[in-house]
Amino acid sequence: MKRAYNFGAGPSAIPTEVLEEAQKELLDYNGSGISIMEASHRSKMYDEVHNGAIAMMRELYEIPEDYEVLFLQGGASLQFAMVPMNLGMGGKVEYANTGSWSKKAIKEAKVQDLNIEIVASSEETAFDRIPENITFGDDADYAYITSNNTIYGTQYRTYPSTKAPLVVDASSDIFSRPVDWSTIDLMFAGAQKNAGPSGVTIVIIKKELLGRVKASVPTILQYKTHAENNSLYNTPPTFGIYILNLIMKWIKNSGGIKAIQKINEEKAALLYGAIDNSNGFYVGHAQKDSRSLMNVSFNIKDKNAELEAALIKRTEESGMIGLKGHRSIGGLRASIYNAVSMDAVKALVELMETFAAENQ
Repeated sequence: MKRAYNFGAGPSAIPTEVLEEAQKELLDYNGSGISIMEASHRSKMYDEVHNGAIAMMRELYEIPEDYEVLFLQGGASLQFAMVPMNLGMGGKVEYANTGSWSKKAIKEAKVQDLNIEIVASSEETAFDRIPENITFGDDADYAYITSNNTIYGTQYRTYPSTKAPLVVDASSDIFSRPVDWSTIDLMFAGAQKNAGPSGVTIVIIKKELLGRVKASVPTILQYKTHAENNSLYNTPPTFGIYILNLIMKWIKNSGGIKAIQKINEEKAALLYGAIDNSNGFYVGHAQKDSRSLMNVSFNIKDKNAELEAALIKRTEESGMIGLKGHRSIGGLRASIYNAVSMDAVKALVELMETFAAENQ
């Protein structure tokens, strides 16, 4: 079997070694005679997977002990609502608007009648950059950013400094590079880009924030509930957490987060190089100083829809999938998450160069 090169934005590529391990254990996990997806979430068998995943995350991401690691459901979209529910205290909340997901988070905060201030936005330039000099108020209930913007291909190089609790939606770049936990108070991410299949939501939250929530917030929507129950208050997405655990082991065997970052930087440099050296045939959407290491969005000169469709067709014929750009900006988008190999990027670059030479 020849596997496709998967450049999809999410759900996205999972390391082949992880899929092979899951395939091997699918019918009989660790000699138990059942699949891990059949095991009770209260069983010792699953307990080892669950706590093992948390321990591996703490080790690889160097998560301090004063943070809780939670496994929830509902994706990042539910977190757009849970963050203001749990952290809003009646003061102002501040957001940086850098794309569609930031806008959705802002919408959910508005539903709750919070005092919202948009401190920075790149919407006027089609979200082609991370705004410069983002300044959050130190007295805000919380400050909120989306660290990587999948549609527009932009990413924060460093996070803004603030004394307010900083919330980071890291759905599309979690585990792709080291982070400085001294600047982060709550990080969340849907797992389906770099951490596993869809269905698992990761929340890493400073313990001191757990007590903020009002009693009027439904029990299951309180971070405190899940922290007090080790993310076992209700049945967690057990198979997804099992895959997440395997991916953490894969990252460790790959040299850890810093080694993964180096490979990601090399992949991105190769792909952006093909765009920049195409004599204007390819045009990147993001400004160079805001370019993402995870999502590379680009067009063909003059946004030539006919040529873009032809290139997408060529990629599909060559065993590459997921390269059609988001409908809001068109063109192409290559998502080069952790599990996307250098060989996949090289194959894409070679095809892009051939196609450009044929159509200049």
